[in-house]
Amino acid sequence: MIWVGNFKSLRLALHTPRFGAPLEVHTWLRSEIGLISPFVDWLMSLIAGSGCVRGKEELVELALREAVSNALLHGNRIDARKLVHVRCCCEGSKGVFIIVRDQGLGFDPNNVPNPLAVENLAGEHGRGIHLMKLAMDEVSFERQGTEVRMRTASGPRQEIPAWRPHDRIARRLVSRPSPGVRVLELRQRRFA
Repeated sequence: MIWVGNFKSLRLALHTPRFGAPLEVHTWLRSEIGLISPFVDWLMSLIAGSGCVRGKEELVELALREAVSNALLHGNRIDARKLVHVRCCCEGSKGVFIIVRDQGLGFDPNNVPNPLAVENLAGEHGRGIHLMKLAMDEVSFERQGTEVRMRTASGPRQEIPAWRPHDRIARRLVSRPSPGVRVLELRQRRFA
């Protein structure tokens, strides 16, 4: 089944994940920083519930959070009149395919400095794209950089505890709505 609607309406309609069921969601949200975490948490609960990326939920969450944050902060420049469009498709053990599109002017991903270069280690930009590429199997930029497409296959079947929102290893916290501000809280994950 395909679900189409804005984040607010879909969050009310789709609040219970259905394990093993195909998932296709087309949604959009306003460019408001306060919507990033609720949106990512909601979509990740659906992705985890579908079982399409067993063992890779934390990596998918990291990539999704970075893509939505970049679209909102850098693409739409926190203009509440602009929307971030997200399409997510996952089915069984095939993995997940996510598209995040903003309404900004775009950018050339080839001109983003390497965040691992010594001269860029103190820089504030470019780490999100690098993290997305590390977390997902495939990442590409389309539509002059206003759209990021990410894909990852399901992880190997292992005995891994179920994903829960409070188990995050890395979570973006935005203390003030300034473009380029990134603060990561790193926590040790405890397994029962």
